[in-house]
Amino acid sequence: MDPVRNPYAPGAGQRPPELAGRTKQLDAFDVVLERIARGRPERSVVLTGLRGVGKTVLLNQLRSTAQTRGWGTGKIEARPEQDLRRPLSSALHMAVRGIASAHRNPEMVDDFLGILKAFALRATADKGMRERWQPGIDVPAVTGRADSGDIEIDLVELLLEAAGLARDIGVGIAIFIDEMQDIGPADVSAICGACHELSQDAAPLIVVGAGLPHLPAVLSASKSYSERLFSYHRIDRLERAAADHALIAPAEREDVKFTDDALDVLYQMADGYPYFVQAYGKATWDHAADSPITAEDVRVAAPAAEEELAVGFFGSRYERATPAEREYMRAMADLSGDDGPVATAAVARELGRKPASLSPARDGLIKKGLIYSAERGTIGFTVPHFGRYLRGVADVE
Repeated sequence: MDPVRNPYAPGAGQRPPELAGRTKQLDAFDVVLERIARGRPERSVVLTGLRGVGKTVLLNQLRSTAQTRGWGTGKIEARPEQDLRRPLSSALHMAVRGIASAHRNPEMVDDFLGILKAFALRATADKGMRERWQPGIDVPAVTGRADSGDIEIDLVELLLEAAGLARDIGVGIAIFIDEMQDIGPADVSAICGACHELSQDAAPLIVVGAGLPHLPAVLSASKSYSERLFSYHRIDRLERAAADHALIAPAEREDVKFTDDALDVLYQMADGYPYFVQAYGKATWDHAADSPITAEDVRVAAPAAEEELAVGFFGSRYERATPAEREYMRAMADLSGDDGPVATAAVARELGRKPASLSPARDGLIKKGLIYSAERGTIGFTVPHFGRYLRGVADVE
């Protein structure tokens, strides 16, 4: 089959040709936007799930939905050890620029930008001249609002000011945060506090976050009321009908079909994970001679898909780990036949070590985003099928 016409697109955050199986989340977000448009209070939104389930794709689709309604939007990708002020300032600046032209009073817009600039400048206020950062806002900084240096106080003031600007023109603002679990404790606390104030004020500004499965625990550790502060949506593997649709719909647009047996084998191999669906679909298309694509085509193409996943999806993560961290992950893999979470005490027994001696390896893996603490005393892989990959690596080595 012509590889140029191949419709499948495995990639980090890359939108698949058919966004299947996410209607529930999209419909729920439409309700949030409509309620806010009518002046009703609404919670911010959090998406959680393993890597490869399409959280970033869905986050981008939600952003597109908000933009279609005329909302101002900005996006952040959180990073460990990164201060929130700088990226949030840029994201909020982008969101306000998106709605500023509709405001009847340009001076009010400039006043807000002055407050935003003052907030942003606190990010590097205590650093030397060479390290100071300018946020690219062409108005003078306004002192006395959102510039105290206390991020929890400043963020509440800043976001309430932004919400007021949006309310003036009958729209809203949404800030999208990817990898939200990587935000530092003080900044997480500030976000929770600000969202609490915004909700109480029925303000037209929401935060939409996406992160690994332990993100709710991160938020709850910061503010006990965060369980009631956000609307949580767990993003998981696709059900069979949705996975089939993700393959069939793009192929039909190219006048190509799959046999039922081919779809059976593809679902078994991809296990419903959207990234894997795209990877196996792409490899199968490239190896198939013609339509309809058969189960034998899938089996012949499978090694190519698995090799690509081994290098780009699994291998790149495995290479980031130290020898001690790899040993820890292999013990996890041996204990979790289904790649589910395992007890940290069981890992210690498997390695014949005391749990405390393994803390550096465990903490290093958590910081690198390779494992997560599912609940107290347990850990799991952030990447689906990573245990199976590690068992294969162990066999080779």
